[in-house]
Amino acid sequence: MMRTALGALISLTILAGCAGGGTGGDPVGRHVVVVTQPPELLKLRAGPGLGYKVILGLPNGTALTRRDCVTEIGQLWCRVSLASAPGVSGYVSADYLSTP
Repeated sequence: MMRTALGALISLTILAGCAGGGTGGDPVGRHVVVVTQPPELLKLRAGPGLGYKVILGLPNGTALTRRDCVTEIGQLWCRVSLASAPGVSGYVSADYLSTP
């Protein structure tokens, strides 16, 4: 029950942060952090959806720069790049992002 409530709260926070995709609201380029439960890794994917290739796994606390977000089949996906290596980019589910 607690995990479900926490997940819903994080989802609402991310939805608010990604709304507008950089046209008003939250600015593009905002830094976000991966929120997972160890030892789970958040999958950085080549595109916005589960059908895309996994590029790499991101551990809890990984700093990312959010670019824009899109909804695919009811799921919000954000294009991000690693804050420490901006050339590494892909898509992650917005459910696992939080602003620092």
